[in-house]
Amino acid sequence: MPGRPPFASPSLAASLTTPVLRPLALAISLALGAGLAHATDALPAAPAGNGDDAVMQTITVTGKNDDEAYTARKSASASKLDLSLRETPQSVSVVTRAQMDDFKLDNASKVLAQTTGVTVEAVETDRSYYTARGYDITNFQYDGVGIPFVFGNVMGDLDTAVFERVDVVRGANGLISSTGNPSATINFVRKRPVAGLAASAAFTLGSWDTRRFDADVSTPLSADGKVAARFVVVHQEGNSYLDRYSPQKDVVYGIVEAKLTPDTTLTVGNTYQKNQERGGMWGALPLSYSDGTPTDYPISTSTSANWSRWNIKTNNTFAELAHQFNDDWSLKSTLSYTRATSDSTLLYVYGTPDRTTGDGLFSYPSAYNSNNGQTLVDISANGKFMLGGRKHDITLGLGWSKSTLSETSYYGRGIGTPLPNGTAFNGSYPEPVFDASTDGSAYTDKRKNAFVAARFNLADNTKLLAGFNTVQADSTGTAYGVSQAKSQSDTTPYVGLVYDINRNVSAYGSYTGIFNPQSSIDSRGQTLSAATGKSLEAGLKSEWFGGKLNLSGALFKTRQDNAAEVAGTTADFRTYYKGVNSESKGLEFDVAGELAKGWQANAGYSQLHITGDDGQDARTFIPRKQFHLASTYRVAGLPAMKVGASLTWQDAIYNQVSDSLTLHQGAYGQLGLMASYDISRNVSLSMNLNNVTDNKHLTSLYWTQSLYAPGRNGSVTLSWKY
Repeated sequence: MPGRPPFASPSLAASLTTPVLRPLALAISLALGAGLAHATDALPAAPAGNGDDAVMQTITVTGKNDDEAYTARKSASASKLDLSLRETPQSVSVVTRAQMDDFKLDNASKVLAQTTGVTVEAVETDRSYYTARGYDITNFQYDGVGIPFVFGNVMGDLDTAVFERVDVVRGANGLISSTGNPSATINFVRKRPVAGLAASAAFTLGSWDTRRFDADVSTPLSADGKVAARFVVVHQEGNSYLDRYSPQKDVVYGIVEAKLTPDTTLTVGNTYQKNQERGGMWGALPLSYSDGTPTDYPISTSTSANWSRWNIKTNNTFAELAHQFNDDWSLKSTLSYTRATSDSTLLYVYGTPDRTTGDGLFSYPSAYNSNNGQTLVDISANGKFMLGGRKHDITLGLGWSKSTLSETSYYGRGIGTPLPNGTAFNGSYPEPVFDASTDGSAYTDKRKNAFVAARFNLADNTKLLAGFNTVQADSTGTAYGVSQAKSQSDTTPYVGLVYDINRNVSAYGSYTGIFNPQSSIDSRGQTLSAATGKSLEAGLKSEWFGGKLNLSGALFKTRQDNAAEVAGTTADFRTYYKGVNSESKGLEFDVAGELAKGWQANAGYSQLHITGDDGQDARTFIPRKQFHLASTYRVAGLPAMKVGASLTWQDAIYNQVSDSLTLHQGAYGQLGLMASYDISRNVSLSMNLNNVTDNKHLTSLYWTQSLYAPGRNGSVTLSWKY
């Protein structure tokens, strides 16, 4: 990340009331009752596991209903076994292509904001953290292959045009994610070629002169259809609700699938994304005056300078070779290489302003560039075996990755220059020469892991998933003068049990270990040992209407020890850490799919309690209660018309910076509306309105600076498909 400015750390101070967990029983009762009330509308779903032959049954469904579905019938994101959501002994949420298109969820942050239990911490214009169950999300996958997340937060604006859906597996995914926090695993599932020729295009006009063009083409490349390709391109540009901020991005994605033999498929692909941001913020707005009272700026206020810019380019190339040996065994190998570069000139503003004069803010200009490379290899096999007269599933695999980072910060002349009379917010600070000093990072992270898991078919209605993952993580190099050298390893177990109560409802429970290597340095200059812990989860899941509707409710409890937490900053702005222990527990309720003919919904509620070593509330910048809803309905009697609404809500949060200063953000909700009309079989027009009530609120209290979320805004999209 650019430089090392003196960011204050999130506080562990507390005084929130422990949540009562009784709402889970009520929520599940209502959900199951709703399902039973509609049970006569369709044939009941088959049991999650009904005999040997049904364990890995493949269901192929085509047609418009699935194209508009708000749920997925199967997911391999939690175990590499292609299981239904009901068969998976962990909480899984899915955001489908249909939901992304309906509500214009065109980047990863918008998708995750519509996901149960996930908080998007937008700390800057171009940098975000994601949290779930009280912890930072550090596990990401593409098509089920884990991407080591060794460089911190998420930079840029990851576009979703190339994805068919996004799966979120909540909790510690210790089976196939060898390291990370007990938060969630995000699996981005790429678009693949479809049978025959298909094409679509869309043009969007939005608030602040935003213009976006999307095109998506899938086509056979051979007469017999054994070689096919798909291409996606995106261009977006415009201004913003923030002063001087003008983001632009371009995306090009291509994938080719070749059927080498009836049982062997080779896939190669590449994704290129370029983000060019003018007027982006490094850091954000001060949240309090020197007298301790909160600041209150117009939502357009920005600390960027007229010369601020931040360009990020990401190029990912991947190849997959999949072979089906027989009806029982298959093998898949993935090779991936990612190169991400960044260059910027930015202004960070720090200090505490005087309420009357505005004095007390100071400049911290810096130029920055980085070059990240990541190579990974993943080999996995799925199969079946006989034991005790029953057929069982097994998955096993190996992984290796190498990540390198080279970054340099060129600090500008004039660091510490006072910014009086509102000059911190009008962009007038002159661009300096960036030769005052330099600092940076150069380090390498290598990881190798192996896993094996078996899904034992104990009875027609009982399945046991058990396995382990072993990992070795080694790093060398330095980051801003701090050694990144470490060599840490561990083996984490996983066990999950699913019991079918009846043809539609299952109970489940799971346990997994936690292991997360760390490079953070304590006050003595020593590297912290790995964070460890355990995560438990139990709940109910139900599946209705042949998998078109999924409901789940879960209780969870997680213990994590020695996780790095900011402990202070030295005189030269070096941050040091301490290992802290914490416990997180709570509940989640999730419903997704078709509630009735033409009525799709994705909704969820989560409730959380996090405590530290002292028993007091911890990480209080994370909301304890969250709710989200996205729903659409095709108007009966007018099937060309679709209407919908979305709602997100979270309760109040705070960050106790010191004994005398606590930052607050009250509870708030955001309402969105959409409508679309099919002008013909090929052309449609849609309209979206976001933050309908024009609610003003901060985007995060993760840091002690923040910015305001966008006010009321909207867009109109003209779409064509073939």
